[in-house]
Amino acid sequence: MKAKFWIIIGVLALLVFYGISVNNNLVTAEENVNAAWAQVENQYQRRADLIPNLVNTVRGAADFESETLQEVIEARSRATSVNIDANDLNNPQAFQQFQEAQGQLSGALSRLLVTVERYPELQANQNFRDLQAQLEGTENRISTERMRFNQAAQEFNTEIRQFPKSMFASILGFEQKEYFQADVGAEQAPEVDFSN
Repeated sequence: MKAKFWIIIGVLALLVFYGISVNNNLVTAEENVNAAWAQVENQYQRRADLIPNLVNTVRGAADFESETLQEVIEARSRATSVNIDANDLNNPQAFQQFQEAQGQLSGALSRLLVTVERYPELQANQNFRDLQAQLEGTENRISTERMRFNQAAQEFNTEIRQFPKSMFASILGFEQKEYFQADVGAEQAPEVDFSN
């Protein structure tokens, strides 16, 4: 009778220690996701901070299309108004809404930079070239941080889905994180036409 009691106590103690270990590992993995998310937000903020300077520099060019500038300003406003924090990283709708707003801003900036090609005085403006280089660098940083976020989310999601950790993760309330997806239409190659 005493032996059974100590065996049961031993098994329960092992389960408790294993549960504590699983919890600590999952907390570490979740914090890695949160840190990666903070870097994504940091780069998106950097881009948002550069846009007013870019718009003001372009606005100074004579006859520049105000519609293109307005589109960038509105896209920036939408992108900065859609906020998502680490607690929403497992909310597919909020995550998709954030990604769409950022994608719209990327598209508006791309159209702006294509339109600028028709304005040689802007191409010669050193401030514009500096801002354009900073913006291009920021876009590369955004891409890198999104990739790192997806890696951290994948590691976390794998951890909480592996048996027997999945049982503890469910009990402890850990939920899968969302991933950044390719923008709609990214699977289609852009059409290049050199006929002009």
